[in-house]
Amino acid sequence: MKYLNKFLILGVLFMIPLASCDTDELVELNIDPTAANELDWRFILTTGQVWTAENRYVNGRVHLNLAAGLIQQMATMQVGGERGAGDKYFYHLDSFNAYMDRVYETALKPLAEVIRQTGPEGANPEMVNLHHVAQVTYILPMHIMTDLYGNVPYSEANRGVDGIFYPIFDSQENIYKDMLSKLETAAAMIGTGPDELGSADLYYGGDLDKWKKLANSLMLRLAMRISNVDPATAQEYVGKAISGGVFESNDDMLWIQMDSGPSQWFNQNGISRALIPDDWGANNMMSKTLIDWLQAGNDPRLPIWSVRGVWGGPYLTDPADQIGMPHGYDVETMKDYLGQTEPVDRETEFSRLNPALLGVDAPFILMTHAEVELLQAEAALKGWHSGDATEHYNAGVKSAMQQWTIFGEDFAVEDAAVDSYLSANPFDGSEEMIGEQIWAANFMQWYEAYSNWRRTGYPVLTPVNYPGNDSGGQIFRRLTYNTVEKATNPNWETNATLPDDMMTRMWWDVN
Repeated sequence: MKYLNKFLILGVLFMIPLASCDTDELVELNIDPTAANELDWRFILTTGQVWTAENRYVNGRVHLNLAAGLIQQMATMQVGGERGAGDKYFYHLDSFNAYMDRVYETALKPLAEVIRQTGPEGANPEMVNLHHVAQVTYILPMHIMTDLYGNVPYSEANRGVDGIFYPIFDSQENIYKDMLSKLETAAAMIGTGPDELGSADLYYGGDLDKWKKLANSLMLRLAMRISNVDPATAQEYVGKAISGGVFESNDDMLWIQMDSGPSQWFNQNGISRALIPDDWGANNMMSKTLIDWLQAGNDPRLPIWSVRGVWGGPYLTDPADQIGMPHGYDVETMKDYLGQTEPVDRETEFSRLNPALLGVDAPFILMTHAEVELLQAEAALKGWHSGDATEHYNAGVKSAMQQWTIFGEDFAVEDAAVDSYLSANPFDGSEEMIGEQIWAANFMQWYEAYSNWRRTGYPVLTPVNYPGNDSGGQIFRRLTYNTVEKATNPNWETNATLPDDMMTRMWWDVN
């Protein structure tokens, strides 16, 4: 101990002269010349864009095993747990929690900071284009958040830097009206600033004209979402979106090219990771509802989406060989359904999502031109748009069939094949046909397929009533809230969507 004391005394003596040194020199000693002393907010946007496409945790539990099952595009023989929740209507803690638990932190938090720092009181208010691009990007996952849960934190979300740790739950009505207003402003302001996004923009490579189209197209989607509950506001914003300029072709479609690195949790396609057997291992197969619908119309998308056979091949690719798995069956009841006594080999018996669409670096689709055309067709039927409903319908179907070339030129569908399909399945002027085509156009965008089905009721789906399910044999209308938020946020019950169960309808779900 005495030696330690001697060293301490010597240390103090050596420090005495330092007290009179030039303060500026000391400050300079503490500056790392290799470190950045300010952030480039464009690359924080990059982070938010990647996370908006999510990862396998959220995609597997919510996108695939809930939404794709509820909307009857994927099916499984599993019961309960995260893999059977959407097929047979069971509550699963992680699946119901995942979107709210992860997306506020991963996608919305960095985007909120970009918006704050490029706003009027931020560090770089001159970055006008970045500010509004980040705002549009923020709305992409935010509207899914409220569409899944109902009333959620919005106006006070991601404001921990302001000392707000328990945000209020905003009403879905206020959230939607604010998002529509922000999209209108973004569409007007993008392109008016001096700043450029360049390669930091993984969506459009800094093409601000495409961003304006995205802002208007997303405005159209949200306006149509509220068409049944607030038609006046919906019609107003439908008009603003279309007159402002929406997607015009598949060149405008919003998708992000994923990558194989640097981490299994970041950059890689979460849907692919969830469906690769030696990875997350979801055993979801193509559903009978979807396969039957595609076969009935002789739809050229069937051989693109579906193959039959053990993972790795060889595969049966002929449309006539595709067999969809019916919903609501387990390993035992499926034997009865097929009239056999041996265990069912799902990989040889039923079709699977084409592995050619499931590379870990495969594109992740966020919004399509097809959806925009089909929504305009519906708006025309309602008298909210002067365009021709049939022309928009046909254009939407064509784009939906031809958009898959982003996965490879082998998936090209020739104009003649589209024309043949439309000739054999002509538009009858009904919202039902539009709803069915939006459902199909949103294959692998299952959140949107689920929301549009709740809005329109199309396609007409037959629920299953598996024993012990948690919804009385009905397709969920929403997800229940994150359990941590319910337990820790004192504002939860003040304005949450209640009662907090999966059959409580949210504000816009009044069909």
